[in-house]
Amino acid sequence: MLEGKVVVLGVCGGIAAYKMADLASRLTKNGCETHVIMTQNATELIQPLTFETLTKNKCCVSTFERVDNWEVEHVELAKKADLMVIAPATANTIAKMAHGIADDMLTTTVLAATCPKLVYPSMNTRMYENPITQDNLQKLRSYGFFVEEPDSGMLACGDSGKGRLPETEQIYERICQQVCYTQDMKGLRVLVTAGPTQEPIDPVRYITNHSTGKMGYAIAKAACMRGANVTLVSGPVNLPRPAGVTVVPVVTAQDMFRAVTNISNEYDIIIKTAAVADYKPKLAADHKLKKGEMDSQLELTRTKDILAELGARKRHGQFLCGFSMETQDLIENSAQKLEKKNLDMIVANSISDPGAGFGVDTNIVTLITKGQITPLKKMSKQALAQVLLDQILAHRG
Repeated sequence: MLEGKVVVLGVCGGIAAYKMADLASRLTKNGCETHVIMTQNATELIQPLTFETLTKNKCCVSTFERVDNWEVEHVELAKKADLMVIAPATANTIAKMAHGIADDMLTTTVLAATCPKLVYPSMNTRMYENPITQDNLQKLRSYGFFVEEPDSGMLACGDSGKGRLPETEQIYERICQQVCYTQDMKGLRVLVTAGPTQEPIDPVRYITNHSTGKMGYAIAKAACMRGANVTLVSGPVNLPRPAGVTVVPVVTAQDMFRAVTNISNEYDIIIKTAAVADYKPKLAADHKLKKGEMDSQLELTRTKDILAELGARKRHGQFLCGFSMETQDLIENSAQKLEKKNLDMIVANSISDPGAGFGVDTNIVTLITKGQITPLKKMSKQALAQVLLDQILAHRG
C-alpha cells in the first residue's frame, strides 16, 4: 500500500533510536522508498549501516559529506518526500526545529521540506514536561507539524511517566494514514461499538455470544485512517487497540447503553456493530451457584435496546448505521429493523454463509438503506470497512 511513496525518517539521539530499524524495515518491505537521516548523537546508539542495509538507501548524517553526484542532498530529499517522520525526537532537535536552526543534515532537511511532518517526542518525563519543551512543541504545532503524544510507562532512565516512544506498529499505521488514505472524513466525529457483552449469572459465570469485535475494530481503524475523530465503545475482546482511536471499555449491556447514550449526540456518524445481549439474568447471584442451585429455571429479563434508543434520539444531520445478524429471512428482517429503529443504513449479515459472521477475517453482507439493497461479495473485514465508509459518506450527501 506504500508503493511509490517516499518517507524520510529522521532519527535523533534518544535511546529509542534502535526501534527505528524495525520501522524502516516495515516501510521498505511494504513498498516505501525510505531514506534515513541521523543526527550525530544517534550514531552512538545505532549504526548508519543498519539503516542502509534495511532500506537499500544511503543513510545521511553529515551535511558536508561527499557524495557521488552533484545534487544538494538535503534539498533533494526535501523535494521528493511525501512525509517526514522525526522519531525519536529529542528535546534538543525539537528546540532546533521550533526556532529554525539548521545546523545538521536533519534540521536542514526539515527546514527545506514542505511535506507534512510527524514528530514523536521521546525523552525523560521531566524534560518532556519542562515548560520550554512544551512551548517548543506548541510552536511546532502552530507551524503545521503533527506532534504525536508520547506513551507513559517505565523509561530507560528508570523513571516512570510520560515520554516513551509509541510502538513501531502505531507509528507505521500513522504513516500509512498520512500518505495512503484520502482524508475524506477529516472533521467528522465517528462513534463505533464492537464486541460482545457479558451478563453475569454469578461471580464466575455469564451469558455472552461469539462476537470477537473484529468488524467493529476494522471500521474504527479505517475511519481513523481517513481522518475522523473516532471513539470505540468495546465489549470484552482480545484485540489490540487501534492507533489513534479513543477506546471506552465496557462489560455489560447496561454499561454499553450508558457509555453510548451519554455521548451519542456529539457524533456525526454512529456505526453500531456490537453484539449486545438481548437478555440478562434478572438477578445475579453474589456467590458462585452450586450445581443444585442451577437446576431451577434461570429467570431472564430484557436488556435496553441501544439501537432503538439511538434511533429515537437521532438529531438532524446524524447518520445511524446498525448491523443485523439473521439465520432466516435476512433481507426482510433487516429491512424491518431499518424502519422500526429509524436507521439510515443497516448491514445485513448472514451467519449461515461460510466466511461470514463471528470469528472469521472475512464477511458477506448486504447494505440496506431506504429504497436500496446492495449485496456485496465476500471480502476481508478491513476491505468491507472501507466500502461501508464509502457508502455512508455517499448517503450522507
